[in-house]
Amino acid sequence: MMITIHNEVKKAIPNFKLGYIEYENTTISTTPQMFKGRFRLFQESIYFDLLDQELKSVHGIAEWRKIFKQTGTDPSRYRPSAEALYRRIKKGQFLEPVNSGVDINNFFSLKYSIPFGLYDNAKLNGQLSVMIGKENDHYTGLNGRIISLDKILHTADENGPFGSPYIDSTRSPISEATTDAIQLVYLLPSIENNEAVKMLESVASMFVQINGGNFKVNLVS
Repeated sequence: MMITIHNEVKKAIPNFKLGYIEYENTTISTTPQMFKGRFRLFQESIYFDLLDQELKSVHGIAEWRKIFKQTGTDPSRYRPSAEALYRRIKKGQFLEPVNSGVDINNFFSLKYSIPFGLYDNAKLNGQLSVMIGKENDHYTGLNGRIISLDKILHTADENGPFGSPYIDSTRSPISEATTDAIQLVYLLPSIENNEAVKMLESVASMFVQINGGNFKVNLVS
């Protein structure tokens, strides 16, 4: 699968980088108990760290708020997904287990404080593109609301938008029926390419350790 970045994105966000990991023959299932425990402890650790720390001071959150501003999006109204997760934890609203794909995706989003997306390849069509939304661009979000993508960075296939670092759509989420998936990692522009690749390989290795299958790491910049 190929992903292209529109010129308008490159112009608005210098050094924009996107990592994507392709998974084949994976098995999404109930999250293993060992990982559930680890994930809960990790969230509790973040909760206590945030008692004396402002969310905006978390490096990944601060940089992604800047990215949203660069595309014309108000990050106080439309928050990057990683920040939304942090805000839940700061309120003591810990994330409950969903499945072995979603949970590890959320784990890494919290670990690196950047947006992650995980999608079922069977529900996507053709080449993918990263772009900035126009006035009429929208989709139904996972929260059940119609999400306007005006000035919002998002990813689309040949059928239209399906995901973004704000909130994903209902069109292509993974489930226990998923066998091939693609994971989008909305990297920080400040990260060096070699460090980004190491990070993507670490993410992919842990994903297949839990879910099985094979992976291919890609970096677009």
